Amino acid sequence: MPRLDRKVVLVTRRTRIEELIGRYHTEAQARFYVEHLGADFNDYEVEHRTYYQALEAVTTAIESRCRLQSMERALAPNYLFAPDDIVVALGQDGLVANTLKYLQGQPLVGVNPDPRRYDGVLLPFEARDVGLILDDLLVRSRPSKTVTLAQAALSDGQVLYAVNDLFIGPKTHTSAHYEIRLGDKAEIHSSSGVIVSTGLGSTGWLRSIITGSTGIAASLEPQAHRMSQIQMPWDARYLHFVVREPFPSVSSQATLVFGTTDPTHPLTLRSMMPENGVIFSDGMEADFLNFTSGLIASISVAERVGHLVQ
Repeated sequence: MPRLDRKVVLVTRRTRIEELIGRYHTEAQARFYVEHLGADFNDYEVEHRTYYQALEAVTTAIESRCRLQSMERALAPNYLFAPDDIVVALGQDGLVANTLKYLQGQPLVGVNPDPRRYDGVLLPFEARDVGLILDDLLVRSRPSKTVTLAQAALSDGQVLYAVNDLFIGPKTHTSAHYEIRLGDKAEIHSSSGVIVSTGLGSTGWLRSIITGSTGIAASLEPQAHRMSQIQMPWDARYLHFVVREPFPSVSSQATLVFGTTDPTHPLTLRSMMPENGVIFSDGMEADFLNFTSGLIASISVAERVGHLVQ
């Protein structure tokens, strides 16, 4: 088909070798570090070659059809995506999630660079499929799956979105102090923080916390119900929250530790942390909001939604 004046934004990630070279400056030093620890550096090399073979195939498919803008994922938070952009993420599931939250309705294509290495729940396509996918998208004939996003809005006007989950708590391994309010019920907490999960993220961090909590309960009380996860559709218009390691004391409570927030049951948290309180999303600790004393965070389903191409 003829080349069109439409932009495709290709979001990439650094391979493990590139991460190591960034830290140790040369490939030789990176190899020494890996092999000194008893690991196989050849596996790093195979991963690197496979990724760049996929990158070349995807780049060729895009450039033969559209304008190409390629960027590393660290630039996504500050990049201004045009309304008619098509976005392609070449990497693991985390790259898809950490790209989707910066979009405002643009279609996102998740491409698995190495299906033998990655399961790719959010990566339904391989590099060889990209040409056909773009052909369909350019005539708007490709279905997509709607993904609900979570939103943390602070009382000072800052907003952060999440595709999988929000973390609200301490920057370091200390206790978080805050008031949590769900509807008309409120408590003062001292805990390791709060996780708020979307439907897409319900099989991740939320699942691990519930699995651990029910495992402990079952050990203490064999008849306790054991539950490994909560099934939530990706487009669910509600969020689940769970409090990590709540500590009951004379000044803190620990009963409001799990629940659901939706438009009729708003969730808010008021920080009581003079320093080190943060909110980050989808495991990206470097992209965070300061959540210190006096700030109030309103947690809700975001109006914007993500569109994952199927």
